[in-house]
Amino acid sequence: MTGPKTNEREGTRAVLRHFHMSASKARVVLNLIRGEDVNTARDILANTTREAAEVIGKLLASAVANAANNDSQSADELYVSAAFADEGPTMKRFSPRARGRAGRINKRSTHITVIVSRMDEDRIEIVRAARSAQAASSRTRRVASSRRRADQQASVNKREAAAAAAAIEASEHDHELDHDVEHDHEMDTTAVNENEVIESSESSESIESDADAEVTASDDTTEETNK
Repeated sequence: MTGPKTNEREGTRAVLRHFHMSASKARVVLNLIRGEDVNTARDILANTTREAAEVIGKLLASAVANAANNDSQSADELYVSAAFADEGPTMKRFSPRARGRAGRINKRSTHITVIVSRMDEDRIEIVRAARSAQAASSRTRRVASSRRRADQQASVNKREAAAAAAAIEASEHDHELDHDVEHDHEMDTTAVNENEVIESSESSESIESDADAEVTASDDTTEETNK
């Protein structure tokens, strides 16, 4: 007994016709998502570097949208029940070769079909449990990462505060040194001024004594002259 025909398979489908790509290239990508739930299939297509992955991703999104809008199904409960690529028309072109010959070029096309169906209850529970565990582990990683960033920021702030305190302490110390230098300079200036005053007073006293001596000598000379 053969299986159900392509157009008789259950589920909601989306079809892309006459896409310019060989069917064998599209089948390589379709084999990766066949039988997977929709979220896993999206992740697989997002991480696949082949050209067909982008087109099949859009086709998968169209099939999920058809199931949600037309059949009132939840997108989280769907899986890829069937995915296949049929050969489309082939355009025949020719390129010139040596000796008047022609080389044949086959430009192939394909018809891609993606069918999504609702998972059974057991598989839905398994997928939900796995998704919950993944969300919990992701939340744990995010919390640990945020705590690690907070600790790093706290240590950075502590180092910056210590550096600022050291800079303030150094500036205060420099200010005290400047104040001491100014005070010593003032003391030296005061001492110099006092010495200058003393020297000036001594010089004035010596000048006065010399003047008195000269006056006395002149008086003695005058007396002798009068005699």
